[in-house]
Amino acid sequence: MKVAVAKYPIQAPADFAAFAERQAATLGVAAAQGARVAVLPEYLSLELAATFDAGTQADLHASLAAIQRHRDDWLALYARLAASLDMYVVAGTFLLAQGDGRYRNRCDVFAPQGAHLWQDKLQLTGFEKGLGVIEGGDALKVFDLDVVRTGVAVCYDSEFPLPVRAQAEAGARLLLVPSCTDTDAGATRVRVGCLARALENRLFVAQSVTAGEAPWSPALDINTGEAAVFAPMDRGFPADGVVAQTADDQVWAIAELDLDALDRSRADAQVANDRDWMGQLKPALARAKLQAW
Repeated sequence: MKVAVAKYPIQAPADFAAFAERQAATLGVAAAQGARVAVLPEYLSLELAATFDAGTQADLHASLAAIQRHRDDWLALYARLAASLDMYVVAGTFLLAQGDGRYRNRCDVFAPQGAHLWQDKLQLTGFEKGLGVIEGGDALKVFDLDVVRTGVAVCYDSEFPLPVRAQAEAGARLLLVPSCTDTDAGATRVRVGCLARALENRLFVAQSVTAGEAPWSPALDINTGEAAVFAPMDRGFPADGVVAQTADDQVWAIAELDLDALDRSRADAQVANDRDWMGQLKPALARAKLQAW
């Protein structure tokens, strides 16, 4: 399976039609290179705030409310593109209203056959908590992309080992991570989280990122990081775990996932964090004891 992850330059579309035209062109490039799965970044829906007046753009709460009118068009757009391009489209995230003044950071996944599934972000960053209107999701999912069992960990979620471990134990061999970070430290945290989850669970991790500057948006103002596909740091894979990565103005990092090699590595591993996971759960290790001198 070939997977494409975007380093997506944030722009300011004039209207939804302009946004849709760019999505078709951008995803078309990945499809032309043979991608079966294309991953767009977290907070992609907030680019649509640019279609409103300056006051709405500058007020994140107003932006969240305003973009809801584009929800049906969003769903129709990516369903159409997944079908026409014959690939799975992971449409970043949409801040979806819950009907009580609250929002969930939802990652929509569209299948070429027409199905639509999603994973809500579970853990909230300090920024999201500070807004006071975003809530974490309450369900952890996996789903099959062709024959590849897959999970989604939205940005900060990739830094938490236990939910991703649960996805791996449910059969996931691929983890998709739509992300958005505005500092080098933030980009490093998510990248390290992705590498750690690949190591612990012996799975591929595909991370997309936002790029560039959008001074009109309180959420998308500065964007940092490189899109990448990661693998376990073990025999048969790159020593640094990086299978593919964007550089400079490159939009897509694309990698062919060798799932047979992943399976073979389970039996011929230098280390086996995935198999040895239970060792850390021994009752004697549940609490550290202060050793007196």
